[in-house]
Amino acid sequence: MIALLLLTTALCGVPQDTLSPAARRILADVRFLAADSQEGRGVGTAGLQRAGAYIRDGLARAGLRVSFQDFTIPADAPAVLHTTLGGTPTRNVVAIIPGSARALRGEMVVIGAHYDHLGLGGFGALDPDSTGKVHNGADDNASGTAALLEIGRLLARRHPARTVVLVAFSGEELGTLGSSYFVHHSAPQPIDSLYAMLNLDMVGRLRNARLLALGAGTAREFPALLDSLNTPPRFDLRASGDGWGPSDHAVFFATRHPVLHFFTDLHEDYHRSTDDWDKLNVTGIAQVAQFVADLAWSLANRPGPLTFVDAPRPQATTGGSGYGAYLGTIPDLSGGGVSDGVRITGVRAGSPAEQAGLLAGDVITAIGNKHIGNLYDMTDALRSHQAGDTVVIVSTRDGVERRATTVLGKRP
Repeated sequence: MIALLLLTTALCGVPQDTLSPAARRILADVRFLAADSQEGRGVGTAGLQRAGAYIRDGLARAGLRVSFQDFTIPADAPAVLHTTLGGTPTRNVVAIIPGSARALRGEMVVIGAHYDHLGLGGFGALDPDSTGKVHNGADDNASGTAALLEIGRLLARRHPARTVVLVAFSGEELGTLGSSYFVHHSAPQPIDSLYAMLNLDMVGRLRNARLLALGAGTAREFPALLDSLNTPPRFDLRASGDGWGPSDHAVFFATRHPVLHFFTDLHEDYHRSTDDWDKLNVTGIAQVAQFVADLAWSLANRPGPLTFVDAPRPQATTGGSGYGAYLGTIPDLSGGGVSDGVRITGVRAGSPAEQAGLLAGDVITAIGNKHIGNLYDMTDALRSHQAGDTVVIVSTRDGVERRATTVLGKRP
């Protein structure tokens, strides 16, 4: 036992006895959810079923009313067409904190996080040579699921004016299937009653206190509200963007409601078998959970409506890959000291990026008509295109803006 405790301490990079109670709870949650025994939480695995039961039990212990929302993976979902997953049963986990104000309890604030991942790799994995190896998805999205559990604990004994619904979605990695099912079969209340949706997807790698709040442009009140809640110790909070993006919040934004996606940015382990629990910043996850809980409480008790701001849907990716076109850049996953844009450390030989003349050190600021503020924007931009599309890449080199046209390729 002592040896295990020392190992846990060393792997987390923080002495175990200095972790807050919240961080310790989160550490236990991510270790369970991202254990090899959960089989990468792939749809159709016993590991995903165990994870769902774990989430249900954790929210129930917090004092919430919890139920499963069962659904079947559609056989015609684009990401399922080349698999045997069509018709597979799976489930969302839904917990409810009833609203206490007669005038407002018919409206709901939804807090969500997907709990599925890539199973044994293959489709969707960015390390194709690892097919057959467990992809634990510690950051994607055991981190968001653990934050959701902690938010449930923080809010369970409180009495918000509006109803608060916490949902752990399945099927996100197959095309936001669980959140789509929830929206179209919404329980406990119709989706028209949605006040706002808060999404937690990849919140486990907080670095330099930087937290992205994507979708801040979907309600006029969001920027000021986020700033007012960002009290010491403050996040380096980057609040921007519309409600589209490759995660569950986009499904809710499509129903014309405000959304926010909390995210601590991409990293070198994204969709790879190396995304393991010992690389997570559990103290950072606890900080994000507290911030989102405070935000949910504030939204649940605001007396007036939010002012929704719509945005056009990006061009849809075709071909059913779900991971977009190929550019061939090697991003600086440390952030590279760039506050707006994505610095690259190189390009792949023979890639569209090389053909566009991009070099190590360049900062990409736009792909086509999509502004690139961070790695998430870049992923979203490439997902909105397909191989063969001609796009203009805007970048800066030594402070000078460059524009180059290239033809995007097929992702290897």
